[in-house]
Amino acid sequence: MTADHRIGPPLTGGERDTLRAFLDYHRATLAMKCEGLTDEELRQRSMPPSTLSLLALVRHMAEVERAWFHRAFEDHDAPMVWSDEIDFQAAYDASASTRAEAFGAWEAEVERSRRIEKAADSLDTTGYQPRWDKEISLRMVMVHVLLEYGRHNGHADFLREGVDGTTGA
Repeated sequence: MTADHRIGPPLTGGERDTLRAFLDYHRATLAMKCEGLTDEELRQRSMPPSTLSLLALVRHMAEVERAWFHRAFEDHDAPMVWSDEIDFQAAYDASASTRAEAFGAWEAEVERSRRIEKAADSLDTTGYQPRWDKEISLRMVMVHVLLEYGRHNGHADFLREGVDGTTGA
């Protein structure tokens, strides 16, 4: 089992603080699932023909952070991290990627997302989702990204167990 340095969400508190804390908890969970592994172990695929790996999940979540925070609230035309088009599957090809590359991109996007969220006046602040051609609220974005992390952290549980047998939260 890897060391658990995550900070749990508050048991009481406002909506925004709770959403922010759960997002950070899930971000820390993904990092924890990758802790202590080599680049080769991080690239280990779940099963053919899937390209899913822990490193692929980190790359994918960099794309998610960029698409839902940066593109929606700052630069609608910002290129994606791993593809010229909005192709979230492109991130799953981590065959030549390294921890430094994937985590560097993901951590930069997380920091940008945190800055965007903190700068917004309220959860009702709206951005624009180019893929849907619709306005969206910061609340919707935070919930959506939180759900993405929850879903993919479940994948990370199985991937980590397959790499070295580590299980747990």
